[in-house]
Amino acid sequence: MADVKKQIRNSRYYVGGVTNLTRNGFGVYVYPNSFFRYEGEWSKGEKHGHGKLLMKDGSYYEGEFDHGEIEGNGSRFWAKTGVSYSGQFSGGELHGCGVMQKGNGERYKGEFSYGLRDGNGCLLDKDGQTYEGSFHQNKRHGEGQMHYRNGDQYEGGWLLDQQQGHGVMRFGDGSVYEGQWRNNLFNGQGTMIHCSGIIYEGLWTNGRPLGGASKVVIEGGDVLEVFQETPFCVEVQLQTEAGEKATGENGRVLQISTAIRLCDLSPSTTPSSLLKMMEDIKETPIPTPFGFQVVSYPLMERAFGSQIFIDTAAPLAVAAVAAKSGSAQADSPLLPEGEWESGSGSDGPPLVGGTPSDLDGKEVRGEQNQSGEGESTTITEYFSGLFAGQEEDSTPPPANQRVEEGQAKFKNLLLAPPPHDFIPYQLMDELKRNIKKPSNRAPTDRPVLSQDKNSERRSSTGSCFTSNTKKSSIDSRSVRPGEYVIMVKDVTNPPFQGQTLPPAFALLRLFPAKTKSKNSQTDKTKSHQAAR
Repeated sequence: MADVKKQIRNSRYYVGGVTNLTRNGFGVYVYPNSFFRYEGEWSKGEKHGHGKLLMKDGSYYEGEFDHGEIEGNGSRFWAKTGVSYSGQFSGGELHGCGVMQKGNGERYKGEFSYGLRDGNGCLLDKDGQTYEGSFHQNKRHGEGQMHYRNGDQYEGGWLLDQQQGHGVMRFGDGSVYEGQWRNNLFNGQGTMIHCSGIIYEGLWTNGRPLGGASKVVIEGGDVLEVFQETPFCVEVQLQTEAGEKATGENGRVLQISTAIRLCDLSPSTTPSSLLKMMEDIKETPIPTPFGFQVVSYPLMERAFGSQIFIDTAAPLAVAAVAAKSGSAQADSPLLPEGEWESGSGSDGPPLVGGTPSDLDGKEVRGEQNQSGEGESTTITEYFSGLFAGQEEDSTPPPANQRVEEGQAKFKNLLLAPPPHDFIPYQLMDELKRNIKKPSNRAPTDRPVLSQDKNSERRSSTGSCFTSNTKKSSIDSRSVRPGEYVIMVKDVTNPPFQGQTLPPAFALLRLFPAKTKSKNSQTDKTKSHQAAR
């Protein structure tokens, strides 16, 4: 009877079992502030066992209680934020292992320490990225793996939510970086294997290679000098901002090409025929550091795929890349005619790629006939047949080169025959006929080409070629002596760290091939035949 009276007396706040004037068993209790309500088990007046604590805003906890405290396994829901948690509790706080789900899609499964993520766990953030590893005070801290939404994957050290220490990043495009990190950036010693094929090994600072290449430099200076029909080579070096060789970088792809000067013409003083030619040039002019613009000129690479023989019976593998139907012909050697001479009392310009004096006045023998003897022809005749019938734009360009230890080399280069009706050539011919040269310009056997201030004294029309008094048998398809431009571009794809290096330029001075008289050639041929 006493228990019933007690239950009635407390009905305003509690309805449930009572033992010895205390709440015991199952009961419902509404707190005096009416914000909280408990439904569940009681023991000796305390919430104990399984129960559910509800809040007026819709939040709740359901799970285990121990002597009035939330302790053990349970579920918690926060109505204001939409966050839910299921797992272990201690002293009313999230403590132990559990799963937390947020309204924005974020989900964490792992260890908690007094309400914070702490220990090992797996976090799926609102952007769909996952982290699996160590946490400290709600932050990624220690060793862990991160899978980013764009496909990147990182495995390594973390410090307060930032990548720090040693780590490996595998990018979605296939690039890989392994080394030191600081503040989410490459810092310290590290190696990058880029998807384009570039490999950089060395120091990094703030995400950039400390000794990485910043410019392309053509070795040998700003001016290269070669003779007609003589293969030459161009060596290139990658340099850092300090001007040092970028030895730690390999694999960057470089492309070499040649161009010809596009002369500036004034509409008021230039014949309409010349202006029409300028308009017919479809290519966008390329600016150069030399103060003038250029348009592309074909460059090719001499391939070594077959053998021809000089009258000394010594084999020389020289197969020219002479395109026919877009493919290279391996049986078309390109050799200069006659013997090289020095001009104007000097030893002649230095050759990039070697002096072909050993070919002076010699004949080229092709395949052997049935009698076992080769059919000979002069080099000029050979060139005449080589270039005959070539189609426009049929010459393949030299192959791109990959940098090794900061260097690259383009070998066996030749200026290709001009395309059919090459407009810049026609433009130069028209200039010679229509524009009178300055009378104070001294005639010379070699083109006066320079990058210094003296070059400004040249005519504003810019004579790019010297006139040849001796007409060649392949004049319409031959490369004219004069001034060209070598260009080396960084064509790495995709660009290393999103940037390409600025192109490098050099002037290419092409001098005419000089030969001895026919008598000298005949005498030399006879002497060689006698020796055989």
